[in-house]
Amino acid sequence: MSTGIGYDSHRFADGRALILGGVEIPYEKGLAGHSDADVVTHAVIDALLGAAGLGDIGELFPDTDGAWEGADSIELLRTVTGMVRGAIENIDLTVICEQPKLAPFKSEIALSISRVTSARVNVKATTNEGMGWIGRGEGIACMAVASIAA
Repeated sequence: MSTGIGYDSHRFADGRALILGGVEIPYEKGLAGHSDADVVTHAVIDALLGAAGLGDIGELFPDTDGAWEGADSIELLRTVTGMVRGAIENIDLTVICEQPKLAPFKSEIALSISRVTSARVNVKATTNEGMGWIGRGEGIACMAVASIAA
């Protein structure tokens, strides 16, 4: 078994859809980024790349390359899943934000990621208890752990 850790964070931005794990979440703001800024999927990608020893998301899909501007992160995840040798066994996610409340969307996010990776996916959501930039409602962060059978 090989394990990798991923982390990503993005600040909120007006005029964008909020996409988390490939799921559009109803909210007044989205996340700023070169692609669709899907912080959940980006963390999963980095966790998988780490477990597979294949570098990181910035090396594969650099934000300096116009080809990835506005990219659908689920499609990026499909690409990475195809690069991984061995079965993706488990993905565990923790999404950190004050708003929006994600409890109603956790199972849909898990299903979306699972459809691409064929892995068991667990999604947790927590707040930062009002502390720091996340606590002030400036954005969202996500941590991911992925395990691949060698």
